[in-house]
Amino acid sequence: MSTQTHDYRVDVEWTGNRGAGTQDYRSYTRDHLIRVEGKPVLHGSSDAAFRGDPTRHNPEDLLLASLSSCHMLWYLHLCADAGLVVTRYHDQATAVLALDTDGGGRFDAAMLRPRVHFRGPADLEHARSLHTLAHQRCFIANSMNFPVHCEPTAEFDA
Repeated sequence: MSTQTHDYRVDVEWTGNRGAGTQDYRSYTRDHLIRVEGKPVLHGSSDAAFRGDPTRHNPEDLLLASLSSCHMLWYLHLCADAGLVVTRYHDQATAVLALDTDGGGRFDAAMLRPRVHFRGPADLEHARSLHTLAHQRCFIANSMNFPVHCEPTAEFDA
């Protein structure tokens, strides 16, 4: 089995200098721009709990979004290959960030809760099993050092 690689590039630019730079913890904003060539610019900040702008994307949200969307994209691929027709997919993912007393921290766990609708008839047990395979193949989940759980539900369209 050969290994194939893909390279990714991102440009992150801090835009939060109010004139005093990082003279002290309150003298600057956490605002920044995230650019990927050929794509819309994302306006980032830190979480509001860490003096960030709550109207901007933060790294924690983006990490969870990456987990959820990677799982979804693999799942849709596997369903298409299996002849299962997905008509709707909605995930309400959550994650827990644990902070240390020194200010550091880590994610302890993430939970994906995809709700998937199928055009019937469909083998819902097989559809459920494809979530396990999607999780095993998800590039992002495979890169995490914390558990990523999945509690899917499946329904037929009326």
